[in-house]
Amino acid sequence: MDQEEEPAKPDDAEDDDYQDEYEFQTEGEESEEISTETAAEQSEYSYAEDPFLEEMEESGSEQMKKISENFFYNYNEVVSVPFVTEDSGIPSNLLTLIHSFGYDSTKRSNLQLLDSQTIIFIAGNQIVFVDLRTHEQRYLRSSSGRGIGALAVHPDKTYFVLAEKGFYPNVVIYDYPALRPYRILRGGTDEAYAYASFNFTGSLLATVGGHPDFTITVWNWKEEQPILRTKAFSQEVFKVTFNPENEEQLTTAGSGHIKFWLMALTFTGLKLQGYLGRFGKTAVTDIEGYIELPDGKVLTGSEWGNLLLWEGGLIKVELCRHARRTCHIGPINQIMLDEGEVITAGDDGCIRIWDFETIDTADAIDESEMIEMEPINEMQVGKNVKLYSMVKIFKPGNSIWYAQDANGAIWKLDLSFSNITQDPKCLYSFHTGPITAMVVSPFTYLMATTSHDCSVRIFDFAAKRYLTHMNFREGGTALIWAPRVVSYRGGLLIVGFEDGVIRLLELFDPRGLIIFAGRRKVKEAQLRLRQALKPHTAAVTTIAYEQNGEILATGSKDKTVFFFVVGKWYEPIGYINVPGPVAQLVWTPKSYEKSFLLIMCENGYVLEVPVPEIKETETLPTFEIKDLPMKCFHFRSIKSRILRDIEIERRRKRKEEKEKEKEERRKLRLQMLKAMEEAEGEEEEEEDLDEEEEEEEEEPLPEIFIPEKPCPILCGFYSSPNRFWISLGGYDSGFLYHCKFPTKPSKTMEEQQDEPFNFHPVENTDDNPIRVITFSLTKMMMFCGMQKGQVRVYILKDKSLYLTDMQNYWSYSIHDNDYGQIQALCPSYDDRFVVTCGADGNIFVFNVLSEEELEEDLKATVPPPRIDMEKEKRIEDIEDPNAFSIEGARQKREYDQIMKEVEEIKAQKREKLKHLRDEFEKLLVKNSELPGHMQLHRMEFDVDTRVREETERKTVKKIKQVEKELAWEKEKHRIALSKLQQRFRDSLEFDTVIVHAIQTEHKISTYRLLKLSGKYNKARRLSQTERRASKFDWKEKEVVLIKRESQKDTVPVTGGVEEIFVEKEKEKEKKGRPRTLSEFIVENQVGKMKKIMVKAEKAQNKILQRRKEWEELYKSKPEDDYEDPKDVLAIKEAQNNMGDFNLKTAPDYKIPEQMRINAAKKEEEIGILEAMAHEKKFNMNKCIISLRDQKIAVIEEIQCLVQELKTIHAILPEAKHLPIPEVPQLQPEEVPEKKYQYDEEILLEFKLEQEKKTVEEQQKEPEEGFLGFGTGITKTSAKDGELLRQDSKVAKIPMVILPEVPKPVEFPKTEPTEVELEIMKKEEIRNVYMQQYVIDRIRELIITFDAEFRLLRHQKLKLDIQMKLADLHHVTLFQEMLLLKNFEKQENILQERVNSLDREQQDMKWRINENLAEMEERKNEISKLQEQEKAIYANFQASLGENNKFANFLLKVLKKNIKRVKKKEVEGEEEEDESSKEDSDDESSFESDEEESESEDETFDESLGLANCDPALYEMTLQLREKRLDIEETLSDEKKLLENLRKEYDAMGKKVKVVAANLQTAEEALEAYQREKQQRLNELLVVIPLKLHQIECVEFGEIPHDLSNALVFSNTSLQRLQERIIQLQEENAEQQELNKKSRERRKKLVFEKREMAKKIKTMKEMVTQLMIDKFGKEIDLEALQTLSINKKLEELRIKKIKKELSNAKEIRSWEEKISRLRWDLMMKTKERTKKLQQMNELCVEKQQLEGRLNTLQSQQGNAFQGPRKADVVAREKVTELIQIQAEKILALKEEIAILRRKGGLILPPINSAR
Repeated sequence: MDQEEEPAKPDDAEDDDYQDEYEFQTEGEESEEISTETAAEQSEYSYAEDPFLEEMEESGSEQMKKISENFFYNYNEVVSVPFVTEDSGIPSNLLTLIHSFGYDSTKRSNLQLLDSQTIIFIAGNQIVFVDLRTHEQRYLRSSSGRGIGALAVHPDKTYFVLAEKGFYPNVVIYDYPALRPYRILRGGTDEAYAYASFNFTGSLLATVGGHPDFTITVWNWKEEQPILRTKAFSQEVFKVTFNPENEEQLTTAGSGHIKFWLMALTFTGLKLQGYLGRFGKTAVTDIEGYIELPDGKVLTGSEWGNLLLWEGGLIKVELCRHARRTCHIGPINQIMLDEGEVITAGDDGCIRIWDFETIDTADAIDESEMIEMEPINEMQVGKNVKLYSMVKIFKPGNSIWYAQDANGAIWKLDLSFSNITQDPKCLYSFHTGPITAMVVSPFTYLMATTSHDCSVRIFDFAAKRYLTHMNFREGGTALIWAPRVVSYRGGLLIVGFEDGVIRLLELFDPRGLIIFAGRRKVKEAQLRLRQALKPHTAAVTTIAYEQNGEILATGSKDKTVFFFVVGKWYEPIGYINVPGPVAQLVWTPKSYEKSFLLIMCENGYVLEVPVPEIKETETLPTFEIKDLPMKCFHFRSIKSRILRDIEIERRRKRKEEKEKEKEERRKLRLQMLKAMEEAEGEEEEEEDLDEEEEEEEEEPLPEIFIPEKPCPILCGFYSSPNRFWISLGGYDSGFLYHCKFPTKPSKTMEEQQDEPFNFHPVENTDDNPIRVITFSLTKMMMFCGMQKGQVRVYILKDKSLYLTDMQNYWSYSIHDNDYGQIQALCPSYDDRFVVTCGADGNIFVFNVLSEEELEEDLKATVPPPRIDMEKEKRIEDIEDPNAFSIEGARQKREYDQIMKEVEEIKAQKREKLKHLRDEFEKLLVKNSELPGHMQLHRMEFDVDTRVREETERKTVKKIKQVEKELAWEKEKHRIALSKLQQRFRDSLEFDTVIVHAIQTEHKISTYRLLKLSGKYNKARRLSQTERRASKFDWKEKEVVLIKRESQKDTVPVTGGVEEIFVEKEKEKEKKGRPRTLSEFIVENQVGKMKKIMVKAEKAQNKILQRRKEWEELYKSKPEDDYEDPKDVLAIKEAQNNMGDFNLKTAPDYKIPEQMRINAAKKEEEIGILEAMAHEKKFNMNKCIISLRDQKIAVIEEIQCLVQELKTIHAILPEAKHLPIPEVPQLQPEEVPEKKYQYDEEILLEFKLEQEKKTVEEQQKEPEEGFLGFGTGITKTSAKDGELLRQDSKVAKIPMVILPEVPKPVEFPKTEPTEVELEIMKKEEIRNVYMQQYVIDRIRELIITFDAEFRLLRHQKLKLDIQMKLADLHHVTLFQEMLLLKNFEKQENILQERVNSLDREQQDMKWRINENLAEMEERKNEISKLQEQEKAIYANFQASLGENNKFANFLLKVLKKNIKRVKKKEVEGEEEEDESSKEDSDDESSFESDEEESESEDETFDESLGLANCDPALYEMTLQLREKRLDIEETLSDEKKLLENLRKEYDAMGKKVKVVAANLQTAEEALEAYQREKQQRLNELLVVIPLKLHQIECVEFGEIPHDLSNALVFSNTSLQRLQERIIQLQEENAEQQELNKKSRERRKKLVFEKREMAKKIKTMKEMVTQLMIDKFGKEIDLEALQTLSINKKLEELRIKKIKKELSNAKEIRSWEEKISRLRWDLMMKTKERTKKLQQMNELCVEKQQLEGRLNTLQSQQGNAFQGPRKADVVAREKVTELIQIQAEKILALKEEIAILRRKGGLILPPINSAR
């Protein structure tokens, strides 16, 4: 079994081994002798703690003996060794590691430096030591054999740490350079260590575990003792470090978190307390790199490349570069602090140096919490470089660093940043990430590898050298070296790539080529592309040559296998489709008769196909081979059945063994039974025997399980024709399955399910399947590469591929056990070496069974180049990953052929259409030649109008389609234009407009004015909220708050009487009907009540108002020591300003609190200055623009006048013509806005100009400038003229165009008459006048404009001076603001301390006042209680009367102290007081005289005098005694409270003194800091322009050269100081006069006060007398005035009245209802009686009719035979009438019955006789 499969816990190790490990050894000496007891103690010490379950021993436990400093472990016993099957005879050194070509560059901190020439890193289960001078390697094995998790080096470089992986892994500490195991730390984590680091001194070691426990442990590593241990976090932790300045602080960081730890000493012992960093507004990020700063802050990186500064568990500030650029592009992986500089390295391959002071003092200035800064220096290591970690030897002056490049390199960097700094040097280059494929040469010791890093590398593994490499655009996935039958030179490689391309690479020795002059140094080997093909559309997974080398097969993830003909150029044969991604291709060996290809797919399918027939494929439409015979095997899992059979066999053997044991026990007991004599004993034994014979219940057998998803096939090989072995992953791992193809498959490939016919179990591979299987040349050794990175070698003595002898094996952990699965394992061509590569990026070379050393000159032979290779053209590579595959290109060719045929058909159709179109044109021409009445209309030519409509519709559709296609481009240019405008134009409030004078060359320009920035305005708004309030500001705010509170307290009491009747009033408003009498009654009662209450409330408000006025009056009464605030302020101002004029440069200058300045106020000043300057510039710009508009109006008017002048010239003779003045023109710079105005025509012309621009057009630029009015016509450039012409709507000046004067009609010339001559002369005089007037008007306009221009220009020059002064002042303010910002942080701290102390002092004073008030209240309560006690005794004496003989007895009863039950505060909780007499005496305090009588009470017996005493008096005495005891208890509590208040008062008094002293100290510190700040402000240079007459500092009549001692002082201030002397003298006289008047007024007021007191006394006596006369005694007038009704009672009365009224109303309604019902009953009764009478009458009538009928019948004779017709009719009528009456009778009876039941009234029965 493997040595790492069953690792033993530390507790399970053998004692002997550990005793041997604890043998003490010294360097160069023999091991010391140790007693057995000492060894046993050490053994117990090593087992003292369970990995995670046992706690640290208590302090009282026995101390373990310390480990000697000279103690070392035995390396051979610590290190892991290969596993060899017992009694197999396999040597343990079957494979010996001789070199490592790989590097796990993606592992964190996988580069350490032991000395200046030795680096170490982790490679799988080894530590590799590399000598940087000789490049030699040494190796150190892990102790667990399960991998190494972390590596750390001691600060002294004398020790290094291997934190391993495995089951409860160890931490092994080796010394250096001896490489001996020095200490082993056990039980720090469950499965793997993630990081380890020493503290600054190296005395402590911190480790953090990986998944699943993430445990952080702090070790006393020299004693192998864990000091502290806890769970670090619930997610992955990347790093743990100590704070170099404080070893009690640690930091951990990892996935989405950072955590800060502190070793805290609690009452339960030393604990590791951690608190999680909170990101706040910043996005959560993984933290790879961080550094602890000396002051406790932590600087970390982020995933987006910025630096985060942490303080107190929160992000203080985020650091970025200028313009919010990130510090690095991508994550920052490491941060170092070296020689006062912060060094950062990131994924962008850059190293940047930052100023430590800037970072340490960084503080947020806005809500974004971001600070911009630039690095001091930076270095770009190289392209495609990803720096992961950096190390160096920390020695003074050493600037050489070694860097780990995550893209597979180790760099040497010089960070001195001087003139002699060396360029970055790549020491070693490796593959990046997993190595996907590897192959060795079948001719020599060459090896080729490829990876996802897009490179193919060649190594000489015998000489341990890297030779060459070649880079591509896609990563490599498959490799094969062409056999000798294909390439006799042995230099041909076929490489498969991720994009489906295969490339034929030729390896050769370039030294055999012709060397051209100037060529660089020639390497020993070189790769050259020979051919590139793309047979697949997905990654190529495997490549295989046929046994004869004639066919090449490639497999891919696109589920295809492609075949090629091998030759000078590889030609495609075709491809076949397979049911799954191809995992491996295996051709049958040469020993087989026929060649077949075994295709293993990942989804469980295994196919076998013969060699395809080589055909001509050029004419075929596709490369797919459809007629190729194919055998299929679809694997069906049998593992569960195998396990079931194994379990059955195990149970069978176990049962047999139990049967044998039972039989032996039965025989033994029978013998014992014969020897026993007692029968009872026999029965008991028999019963026991029967019980034992009962069979145990067996557990159910494992169920048959078949995975739903087929397990992947990892590898396989032929065992014989039609049979093969395969290894599977997943559930089916643990066995090698022997399979064969079914002879007659009856189902389709998808439905087919086949089982292997045999299997071979592989030990310890249930979760560690075989991924790679290769054989030695002799087939005696089978090399297996495992999933967990082990190499396993099986010795096949019979050399049979049936694996009958696959029992004994050798196993060794080589690669990483977690992610280092072996990708390829290849023996050399002579079986002397074995090479492995894994997914961990490592490549290892082993020597096979070679105990002797290898020859030093052993190396590979690189094939020589082919003849004339240098003359061959460069082969074109397939660089586009989306290029067509071979099949895709063939399909594309077929498609193009079809499209070509279609285009030919289209061309024929187009030619026919063209012919028809020509004929149609001829017909149109003929039609046009016909007469008009014979011509056909154009619409008549349309055979079908729908054709034209369809054409137009298609045209519109195409136009819309083009618009849609250009929409994105249009929107792109629109957005670009808007961005340009937003960037350059939107922020511009005024552009530069230059206005020229007309007659002179003077010009005036506007200010180029940007919109006022809101930066300082925002600072101005927030200055009062963001800055910390000073003591002065804080007090002002406090006064305002107190005023507001007082205003809230003094809100006048509003009348609330109306609220009582709100609901009633609302109810009345809702009812719109007339009110009833009851409502009037209620309303009157409510009104009376309301008037009484309103009157009482008014009186009460009046009394309250009067009382309030009195209180305010008394409050306004000044104290005896009252001072007027105005006088106090005046005195204070005089004290501050009296004396000399204090200069800010004076050393004793004290800054007044209200004049202190800070950065916020200075920003406010800057904002005000900018706003003022902006306003002045804005106004001036408006004036200049107005002047420009005026010039435009003047030019328009001049144009009109010139046109008018031309009209006059048309009439006047030429002799009298005056020259026409030139019209002024606008310069382009006067209307700059027209540059941004354009239309479609302008854009088209601009496009044409750009396309046809030539040198001649550039030479036509104007050479003359503006000449002004009267000096000639202005010449403008063609460009400007064109611009003026184009901008006709906006920028061009409107021209007033008058109609041309029509030429007079020419008549024959005749002599004019005198009248005509007179008229012509008058007209001529008028025109001459108008001509002169127009010219004068033009000159007037020009002169007026120029005059206004000069005035505005003069104002502009003055404003320019002011703006320059404002700029100088702005510079000064900005310098002051920067200086104040540097002082702001410390000033805020000092100001906050002063404010806090001042608040504390005010709070203490307030509490003292509260305490005094409470003490006064307690005193009043005590006095009241004493008065109550005296009243009790007075009542007692009064109740006794005089000369009561039981007075003494009752007095003793009254004064007797008794035990009483205490009253608890919690309800329902009562306890009896069983305390002693002393306790009861302590709980109740008595007066001094009562305490003296306690001795008498002890002997006093109440029962002696109770017989003759009055029971009423005795009962009253007991009641008074209870009251007295209650009062005494309350009095005792009050005294205790008073005493506590006094103590609290004394304590607060002392504390107030301390706070006052601290406040004074803080104010002095703040004042000193303010003075220092003022001194720094005084050092700033301020520019003040002065004229010579303003300088009065002269020496000997001349201005001195040195004005440093001069003072700039305003004349107004000097004059004010001189005038102040006279003002003070006048004020002194005024104050003396005022004092005299005040004394006289005081005397008068004292006299008036005395007279007023007499008057008040007289009035009080008079009022008292009047009250006695009226009421008979003194009464409270306020109570009398506020006497009101009982509100509750009156409301109840009103409710009672309303209730009575409502009840009366309800009674009336019920009475009305009863009367109505009675009336209804009476009417119903009448109606029923009436119907009864009718029924009676009808009955009588019936009887009469019947009698008459009988009479008529009897009187009739026989004269008439037969009935008569009249009789018959009469009888029918009577019968009908009877029936009707009978129905009526029934109806009446029913109605009568109903009426009888109604109301309970029963009527007498109807008399039928009637």
